[in-house]
Amino acid sequence: MLERIEALGATLDADAAPAEELGRHTDDTARAVLDAGVVRAGLPRSLGGHEFSPRQLIEMVERISYHDAAAGWTMQALQVMTATTAAYLGPTAAAELFPDVPSGKHALLAGHGTRPGRAVPVDGGFLVSGAWQFASGMAHASHIHSAIQVEGTGELRVLAMPKEQVVLDGNWDVLGLRATHSVDYHCDEAYVPATHTYPATTTTPANGGAIYRLGLVNLSALGHTGWAFGVGRRLLDELKSVAAARSGSRNAAVDTSQFHAEYATAEAELRAARAWAAEVWRGIELTLDAGELTDTEQDTLLRLALNHATSTALGVGRTVHRWAGTAAIRRGPIERFLRDLGTGSQHITSSPVVLQNCGTWLSGARPEASWTFLDLE
Repeated sequence: MLERIEALGATLDADAAPAEELGRHTDDTARAVLDAGVVRAGLPRSLGGHEFSPRQLIEMVERISYHDAAAGWTMQALQVMTATTAAYLGPTAAAELFPDVPSGKHALLAGHGTRPGRAVPVDGGFLVSGAWQFASGMAHASHIHSAIQVEGTGELRVLAMPKEQVVLDGNWDVLGLRATHSVDYHCDEAYVPATHTYPATTTTPANGGAIYRLGLVNLSALGHTGWAFGVGRRLLDELKSVAAARSGSRNAAVDTSQFHAEYATAEAELRAARAWAAEVWRGIELTLDAGELTDTEQDTLLRLALNHATSTALGVGRTVHRWAGTAAIRRGPIERFLRDLGTGSQHITSSPVVLQNCGTWLSGARPEASWTFLDLE
């Protein structure tokens, strides 16, 4: 898989700037990445997927994001939405949406799950109404993934429905990650069969093995973690190239001891964050392989590792911006990756509230609490 991604690296690099202008990746580029198997990597083996381990998924997204932050963000979103749908929906929906995964005949899902729409129970299903934001990868999706709250019971569920059932608002006008097509969307009383929904908090897969016992939110942390490391690494490598080009010129800042010290510090911080995330996820893999569910400490640490990965990448970005000079403000890879990093770091999974909740549990302030999505309750 990593060799396939590297083979597409030049294409992703070349397409990154035009994709920003288009607001999405071209069909040819998206298809090439999808054909490499990046979504299939997260699908259950029982349905024909590869069912990668957590650390494999992190590394895969990291490598895509190194070449193009927007492509990495788009593909990790499509991968986790599609993988969780495949894992948690029962046989009726799975047969319809994932008829031949090895041949590439399966649904691709995009959408949003933190602000639920309304679901009114009717015979055989629900009438769904709502408005959702940030549907990354929607340009390439065939189906919608959305959270809903069942009227009368308050139960939170997640649905899968054809993209044609919603209206795309086309309002993705942002500073960074422009090529992700993360538009808002809405619908009014769209019918969704009950067979095409699942409980939002489930950790019991209908398809697939150990990894899907993580649940939706924990699985989503994998892609965001890999994305931060890929973007941070690319920015440091770009700064290294800038330094090589400017070294020896008159009053070159990159020839100072201060630059060398700050570059070394950024390198150490990025490598340390990556090593710690790998340690956290190795422990989780051992728990899942033993047939167990993650405990509250592991649920806390995986959230903290993601938050730390993002903040570390932001620190790398500040170092790169400080020393890259005009390369950080003129159109080019550094300027684009800095904008993408600034936008991606605003994601709710890396928010200050999540960090505060991690500290609340780790400090012993609320030892009885556990995680429900991103809330400590």
